[in-house]
Amino acid sequence: MNTVTIYTTRWCPFCVRAKSLLNSKGVAFDEIPVDGNPGLRAEMAAMAGATSVPQIWIGDQHIGGCDELYGLERRQQLDSMLRSEAP
Repeated sequence: MNTVTIYTTRWCPFCVRAKSLLNSKGVAFDEIPVDGNPGLRAEMAAMAGATSVPQIWIGDQHIGGCDELYGLERRQQLDSMLRSEAP
């Protein structure tokens, strides 16, 4: 199983949706809250090329945010990415 990392803020509805999908699949993830921490947000932005949350990585691959996560699910590619197979 690939490691999932998600940068979030506490009250972001898109963060809640993304975590809900991962939880519904029984996926453990490393959550990095960036609320009030400009250093962590800058680190996330440098790696992701975006300042919005959530920003999600599956393994070493940055997949983007909530919309991209749900897009992978709709295309039935998320499970294979989580299992570390090519989508």
